[in-house]
Amino acid sequence: MRTFYLTDVGKIRSHNEDSVTILKNNSNEYLLVVADGMGGHRKGEVASQLVVNYLAKVFSSMDTIGDKANAINWLKAILDEMNDQIIEYGKTHVDSSGLGTTVVVSIVTNDFLLIGNVGDSSGYVMKSGKLHKVTKPHTLVNLLVESGDITEEEARNHPKKNVLLKALGSGEKAEPDILDVDNDCDAVLLCSDGLTNMLTDEQIEKVLLDETLDYEEKIIKLVRKANARGGVDNISIAYLDRKGSETL
Repeated sequence: MRTFYLTDVGKIRSHNEDSVTILKNNSNEYLLVVADGMGGHRKGEVASQLVVNYLAKVFSSMDTIGDKANAINWLKAILDEMNDQIIEYGKTHVDSSGLGTTVVVSIVTNDFLLIGNVGDSSGYVMKSGKLHKVTKPHTLVNLLVESGDITEEEARNHPKKNVLLKALGSGEKAEPDILDVDNDCDAVLLCSDGLTNMLTDEQIEKVLLDETLDYEEKIIKLVRKANARGGVDNISIAYLDRKGSETL
């Protein structure tokens, strides 16, 4: 396994509300997390850091995540716990109205691959030279696409494309999508919408398949391309490549 993560403030925002990490536990199991915070008075980064730091702390202390059923239950429970913590933080800090965060998380083991998400950060896998988007955004615009009211092309420039239907801290329960993904893939990529709003899936795929770049250079190039196209939001990527030697 080879892993790399990167976050960038972008070209427009004054500060970075994204948080990202990749960790490995004692059983060579990997956790990838990308969280995109939101809220006034620079509190978006508080929410995203709460999630990433707590997930990392708990996962690192575990000898193993267990089997697939245990991993699914753990992921659901810990996201609900983080949802409660964010809500409680908002109640006890008067300047934190609207505090919340998206999260996309992946657990990668030799036996299974899970991706969970709340909000509009994205999870992909690369298989047989093709990039596959696994997650669906919890947004108003995606709901309109699925109902047939607008096309995917119309969705890209829709004035309400950033309206979330779900986020950690916005409801009583986290209600994540937990996706059991085909483990026979070459790579996993998680990212915030700062990447996907600037680049199409085809453009992301093209960079990831560029054999002249190593795995770190691919992620750096994706961030640079997103910035070159405007960089209107923070950009964060967590990437796991199953080819080559281990880096963690």
